[in-house]
Amino acid sequence: MSSPKLGLINPLMPAGEDLEASIAFYEQKLGFTTIHREGDPLRLAIVQRDTAMIYLCKNGYQNLGSPTSLRLQVTGIEQLYTEYQAKDETIIRPDGSLEQKPWGPKEFMVFDPAGCCLTFFEMPY
Repeated sequence: MSSPKLGLINPLMPAGEDLEASIAFYEQKLGFTTIHREGDPLRLAIVQRDTAMIYLCKNGYQNLGSPTSLRLQVTGIEQLYTEYQAKDETIIRPDGSLEQKPWGPKEFMVFDPAGCCLTFFEMPY
């Protein structure tokens, strides 16, 4: 019998009370596409870019924990950094730089409208 294998992680992210503003941020600033919307009124949306999929949940959603930080591994970190700078350089935090970390990755951080931290990184190998 083969061992079980874990697949991709699809996080639930708090989106604050204005889910539409969070959807717009992920689409317009980060290049994601909305692939699902749920509820009337809207309480959940799924956004996707390539294989990264994030569930944006309105605050108060029953399966949602506290504010979230996550790391997204990418290929082509310099190009992604340049893309996000061109869209809105103020979204890159804390000082807007792409940094080489002593433990290996190049990375930069973005905070979404609900205060969640997304760190985009690329490993050197």
